[in-house]
Amino acid sequence: MYGYDQNAPGQQQYAAPQPPPQAAPQMGMPMGQPMAGGMAGGYAEQPLYPEPSPPSLADAVRAFTTGQLAAEDFQQIFATSKVYCPRGDNPGFLALHNTQQPVIPMFTTLKELRRYAGKESKYFVITGAEVIDLLPTGYGFVLDMEGDHRMVFDAKAVEQMVDFAMRRMYG
Repeated sequence: MYGYDQNAPGQQQYAAPQPPPQAAPQMGMPMGQPMAGGMAGGYAEQPLYPEPSPPSLADAVRAFTTGQLAAEDFQQIFATSKVYCPRGDNPGFLALHNTQQPVIPMFTTLKELRRYAGKESKYFVITGAEVIDLLPTGYGFVLDMEGDHRMVFDAKAVEQMVDFAMRRMYG
């Protein structure tokens, strides 16, 4: 049970979550083997062909940079993926201004961010869709600056991503 223990007189106390009851395995039967009634170890049988998991953002970056993934497919994956962004003491993106246009470094994994900014660096995590929504006008971004498949999106490419997202959302 989550929440407060309502049995305590005069005060409310937090009640720790209780694990769900589990069926005791029967002796001599390996876990996961069907029992009578089509149940395996007290749980419904798993499908033979589970749903494939979506590609990670790092996989999508590699596929896109090698021409194996279309721009629209990359954008769909990017929009729902987590993006790791280094941060300073103030809220917001950190920008690099020593480039032709200002860009914001972003990373597909925490490992990539640590390679760039160090183990003790501060960061925040948002989705790609939030990046597109929150990125300041006139800024681009770089995915995995120190990675093997670095991707640079200039301000014009970001505008195109915003347009694509708006068309998908509103038709």
